[in-house]
Amino acid sequence: MTGIARYFFTGRPPANQHQTWKDNYIAYWRSHYSPALSLVSGYLVYTSIASQSNGKGQLPMVLVLISIFAWLVTPIIFSPLQRWNLIRQDLREFNSFIISGAGMLETDLPEVVARGTRGTVRSLYECGLAEEINAWEACPLPVLVTCLLAKVALGAYLLLVLPAEVLDFLPAFLVALALSWVVVLGYFLAGLSNVFLVASFLIWPAAVPLAHLVLGSRFSDPSFWTRTPEYAISLSVFLFALGLAKDLALTSCRVMHSLLPNKRARGHLLHECIRACFVYFFVHQRQFVEAYAVLGVNLAASTCIASLDYLCSSCHTWFLLNSELARTKHGQKYMEKRATFFELENAWQPDFWASESGHDDSQQTEPDIATHVAP
Repeated sequence: MTGIARYFFTGRPPANQHQTWKDNYIAYWRSHYSPALSLVSGYLVYTSIASQSNGKGQLPMVLVLISIFAWLVTPIIFSPLQRWNLIRQDLREFNSFIISGAGMLETDLPEVVARGTRGTVRSLYECGLAEEINAWEACPLPVLVTCLLAKVALGAYLLLVLPAEVLDFLPAFLVALALSWVVVLGYFLAGLSNVFLVASFLIWPAAVPLAHLVLGSRFSDPSFWTRTPEYAISLSVFLFALGLAKDLALTSCRVMHSLLPNKRARGHLLHECIRACFVYFFVHQRQFVEAYAVLGVNLAASTCIASLDYLCSSCHTWFLLNSELARTKHGQKYMEKRATFFELENAWQPDFWASESGHDDSQQTEPDIATHVAP
């Protein structure tokens, strides 16, 4: 419950129009992709814990796996015309969307908000920042405070129920966070250089092999594989605590925002606070990793569908559209240089509609195929 009633696009474009990966991400990242990847994280933690007992007592989690598959793959399944040239085009366009620096400047904030409202964002950064600004600016302050208190209560509960040996792994991630914040500071001081932004989350994979300098012998005692569940759980707790710290910082900014007399100045101050927290608390970095995970899933799903469509007489096109379009060969455009298949096959059959209008069916001749060029 956020108190925000926004319209979420859940429909489809015109039936015979290919939906690009970029458009799919913009339309479904909150309703499909983000929940699916959160379930993936929870499922991996559960699997790593269950593996310590050789899978004894492990539940199959069939409904969870079905939900993950459905949320990640259905936008591609219900996007028509999966062709090799379109897959290459989508791959280049979505990759450019992820790494684009559009909307990163301070002067771009008003345009970021406007584009987010219209759904015409130009980059992953702009997409995530526009959503963050809308959530923290439009949501009523009592709702934000209530959500913050609920998360604090949940965090206190986790501290009480989790074993201390799991929480002992948190200092390794705190060291990685401190190093990352130094790099993020360099990102702002160096004129928003993408080199620093990418380096800010490349530090995190290095945190695991360097953890023995912080944890000592517990890093791999008795083995690293045995300690994997502790690392997974402690990382989840750390990310929750990082999100809680971000919520606390932005709720405080929102309270100060409500106390300032100048409405324009307090709006700009709130946007600047959200923009800083968006990078310092690794919201954008996590969305960056998630977007590349979605790109990999899209590539695999589109390749499978395109292969199936090519080998099985365009069965996917027939399923989504109709048999008329399914008869168009790969590499060709429908009605590019000829009439429709229906017109070609029924050229000599009488036109009952024309006969009722007083036209003489006997004067019908075969249509000139050369004149039936698609507009």
